[in-house]
Amino acid sequence: MSDVIEIALRRELTGGDPAAAARRLAERALAEGLVDVAYATVDSPLGPLLVAGTGRGLVRLAYGDEELVLEELAERISPRVLEAPGRMDPVRRELDEYFEGRRRSFAVPIDWSLTTADFARRVLERTAAVPFGGTISYSEAAAAAGSPRAARAAGNALGRNRIPIVVPCHRVLHVGGGLGGYTGGLHRKEFLLRLEGALPG
Repeated sequence: MSDVIEIALRRELTGGDPAAAARRLAERALAEGLVDVAYATVDSPLGPLLVAGTGRGLVRLAYGDEELVLEELAERISPRVLEAPGRMDPVRRELDEYFEGRRRSFAVPIDWSLTTADFARRVLERTAAVPFGGTISYSEAAAAAGSPRAARAAGNALGRNRIPIVVPCHRVLHVGGGLGGYTGGLHRKEFLLRLEGALPG
């Protein structure tokens, strides 16, 4: 830990409001360039969502299991992870607008650092282009990624999507219209598809 942060910690923890002290420390760490991954929790109709971003963009959106997600970020991106809701405000605002029916596409930049396989990245990039209210099949996602017969591999890539909702893997269905799987559970996939009008309400 740097001397600057150590001194700031001592100063902040000598009384006063702990929540305010934590906010001031987060602001100081951000200002000093000591945070590589900022995260926040967003309330949603699907339960709390953890959102995390780097200087390149949104790197993670997760349904619960905060501890495991933060461990993954620390191991795969950087150990300099800090709760910094202000840094995540653009993502939080866009998610709120989406769930309120006022946003049909996301504008926040995406950091693909957690998607290292080329095929998986192509599948997810194709999925990110599926419009609000639209759907594609696993086969179409595979074909767009350059492997028309790799529907199962496309499904695996979608199951490992680290940025659901914003990279809308819920819009990928079986060829016959069956829902397929979803990391957040099928009840969440159904909710999102109904919200977008892709399933009857």
